[in-house]
Amino acid sequence: MSVEAWSIFALFWVVFVTTPGPNAVNCISNGMSLGLPKAMLGVLAILTQASLFLVLSALGVTALIATSPTGFFMAKLVGAGFLIYLGWRGWKTATRPAPSAERPARHVYLHALAVATINPKSVAGYLAAFSQFVQPDVSIWQQMIVIVPTALTITALAYTGFTLLGVVLGRAALTAVFNVWIRRLMAVCFIVYGVLLGISSTPQPEGAA
Repeated sequence: MSVEAWSIFALFWVVFVTTPGPNAVNCISNGMSLGLPKAMLGVLAILTQASLFLVLSALGVTALIATSPTGFFMAKLVGAGFLIYLGWRGWKTATRPAPSAERPARHVYLHALAVATINPKSVAGYLAAFSQFVQPDVSIWQQMIVIVPTALTITALAYTGFTLLGVVLGRAALTAVFNVWIRRLMAVCFIVYGVLLGISSTPQPEGAA
């Protein structure tokens, strides 16, 4: 991968992972309720999902999903329903104490992995990255040596930043009312993202009609 191609890919990835979405909301929520050490398990889960999707993208699986209207439609409905459910549950539990000590580490990790994986936005993003920026005349695995560390480093920095933002907000939420409304705002974000995913169109690979 040339320096120019790498620069364009890196810039795209920065925009892709720093644009607020379900992962960002989950990281902020984790930071608010769990504290930094435990909340970083959510970042680890996102990196796990990113590593998996990078490999699947290289193998062409995400492109296959995106070009299958039925497959993508089903994934979109499942992902949208899951996010709306998280938002509804978050709104209902916003008045309860933050479950920092009650959530086992495995639950934090698996919950974040589910949010990251059951999200058609990820398919669209990875498909865009591999259809626009990968050079067809160079072995994909040679390019992956550059793409994977770049993508994972940017991803880790971005979602660590969102988690730290949550920690700061959690410390600033000194009153019960303020804390409840911040948590309800996070819940509404999940619902909005779920609705937007539900009505979004199927991503098309480059050159598709």
